[in-house]
Amino acid sequence: MRHANKNRTLSRTRRGRTALLRGLAVSLIRDGQIKTSVAKAKELQPNIEKLITRAKQDSIASRRLVASNLGEPNDVVIKKLFTDIAPKMQDRSGGYTRIIKLGRTTPGSDEAIIEFVA
Repeated sequence: MRHANKNRTLSRTRRGRTALLRGLAVSLIRDGQIKTSVAKAKELQPNIEKLITRAKQDSIASRRLVASNLGEPNDVVIKKLFTDIAPKMQDRSGGYTRIIKLGRTTPGSDEAIIEFVA
């Protein structure tokens, strides 16, 4: 029974899911939009929105929390999140990303594009 287990496993272990979501988040911040499966996009959306909410309050503590959540990638990614993306979202109270479903593609999975709103 899977009571109170609402997260998608994405056919991976916990460590694998964490690494996957960190990589997707870094790619989304770096590129602005990424193409992935619908399930991965839906699982990534709440994680990236929490990071943006944290980044709207620019402090050393929030920078460290975001860096630890992203697995401490390049400083370029964190700098872009805090200087470019978060100030654009300052007047929004949520809903920083959108998922555009592309439908079933040639690999046989439902594909989607997740991107920042603005």
